Amino acid sequence: MIKLTVLYPNVADLKFDKDYYIEKHGPLLTDLLGDALKSVDVNMGLSGVSPDQPAPYVVITNLTFDSLESFQGSFGVHAEKILADLPNFTNVQPVVQISEAV
Repeated sequence: MIKLTVLYPNVADLKFDKDYYIEKHGPLLTDLLGDALKSVDVNMGLSGVSPDQPAPYVVITNLTFDSLESFQGSFGVHAEKILADLPNFTNVQPVVQISEAV
């Protein structure tokens, strides 16, 4: 199982439209990635290690795929369209990691 983790840093000048992300960007991903996308979870940051500390990331999203080939075959062909949507909901560059879920 392959997991794509996308982390949006909670920086001082952050702009992030959570409604757009959930209502527009999420369905865009689902439509473009199709059956290759096995699951998605979206985590909205609340705080750091203690309630008085800001969350280091405003949003962390995990997308799972059966294999690296499945990920590359679905995400790769649509990467330009997916990345072009980012300015519609944020002004920060996300941190991305591809992992093997064990």
